[in-house]
Amino acid sequence: MTEDLWQRGCERLAAELPEQQFNTWIRPLQAAAVSDSASGAVACLLVPNRFKLDWIRNQYGGRIEAVLSELAGKPVRLEINLAPRDGVARSAPPIGIPAHPLLVDDRSISRGPRVDAPEPAPAPMNGVHHALAPAAAVSRHRLNLGLTFSNLVPGRANQMARTAALHVAGAPGHMYNPLFIYGGVGLGKTHLMNAVGNALLADRPDARVLYLHAEQFITDVVKNYQRKTFDELKAKYHSLDLLLIDDVQFFAGKERTQEEFFNAFEALLAKKAHIIMTSDTYPKGLVDIDERLTSRFDAGLTVAIEPPELEMRVAILMKKAEAEGTPMPEDVAFFVAKNVRANVRELEGALRKILAYSRFSQKDISIALARDALKDLLSIQNRQIGVENIQKTVADFYKIKIADMYSKKRPASIARPRQIAMYLAKEMTQKSLPEIGELFGGRDHTTVLHAVRKISAERQKNTELNQQLHVLEQTLKG
Repeated sequence: MTEDLWQRGCERLAAELPEQQFNTWIRPLQAAAVSDSASGAVACLLVPNRFKLDWIRNQYGGRIEAVLSELAGKPVRLEINLAPRDGVARSAPPIGIPAHPLLVDDRSISRGPRVDAPEPAPAPMNGVHHALAPAAAVSRHRLNLGLTFSNLVPGRANQMARTAALHVAGAPGHMYNPLFIYGGVGLGKTHLMNAVGNALLADRPDARVLYLHAEQFITDVVKNYQRKTFDELKAKYHSLDLLLIDDVQFFAGKERTQEEFFNAFEALLAKKAHIIMTSDTYPKGLVDIDERLTSRFDAGLTVAIEPPELEMRVAILMKKAEAEGTPMPEDVAFFVAKNVRANVRELEGALRKILAYSRFSQKDISIALARDALKDLLSIQNRQIGVENIQKTVADFYKIKIADMYSKKRPASIARPRQIAMYLAKEMTQKSLPEIGELFGGRDHTTVLHAVRKISAERQKNTELNQQLHVLEQTLKG
């Protein structure tokens, strides 16, 4: 096999893949050594950095192997290595062998990209660091260097946002600009933004990247307004390649800030720079923010990060416990994940309590120990959230009678809230499907299962429903 085979493979892939994907990921690949064996052949491609290696291997490796094998008329195994910096190619695990032992969502989590040397970290805004959060070294770009794609556990809850963020990191200024990520607190929005910045800098160390919280932008505007130095403000923000700005809902009611951000926004998009923003709600749900801005926010791609599903919560707990040097048994992780549902931050808090309880009591981690360590949290949950409370809250929200939750009536104005209440009962209580069905007028468990699956699927696509569910969940949690 020669580079001619790779050339023909490229032609085939160019015909199969969207042009943007092919030009970003496949066209730049370099064909290197090829070796034959009795059982087939090995083709080696070179990539410039670890981020691209992991992405190409996970997303395109299988398809590349299939195309080359078909064209060669025999099995071809693909190897992807880092391009040499000193004349020696750096090897990487071949296709099919994960670079990290933890597998989540059928993809391997590999070691993250290297980024520029950190400067001393400033004091965090709220005065505390999460003990289980990645190391908070901060670069001159204000990025947290410990927040990378490699230690962001993927799952259904963040799949779309993560995929979009990976595309932005690989080809900033093109697709999904601006990228607007929204969701509740502690779900990983900040982690995802920092991961994009760190990945881009690993690929392009000279890229002009800046991460900041919306409050920091407000402070900059006030400072420059007082000093009449708006040229400095423009020089700082209008020259960036990537602007990452957290919690844009803080711009509410601040007209001058909104005006300056609008100017920066327009300038950056005009020069094909990329903007990623986060918020606690979707663009049209923002209040006291100029419609001019919200329409710009919504002009690219808007994606939600949901509370992590059960399997994702288990993976997060086990990964973070392993990082702390104290592996958590899978049955304990499932117990904790079933009882701590809100967000990653609450999972970290629960894990912190369990680890401390284990160390102080000098006992191994078990379900019994976890139950003791989290007894306050569990008693609050059991006291606050029950199926009856869910039924009343949902009935009030949708202005129907509580009795309609148990009735056989089927008009959409009643059936829909009833399905939502069933979904919340499954998500927020420990009740089984048959138990929930019994509390909804003696319905069969298959009826409950249908409602849960239907609302769960719609939540992924319907921003209005997702927002309503978010409000209901926050109300029920008190």
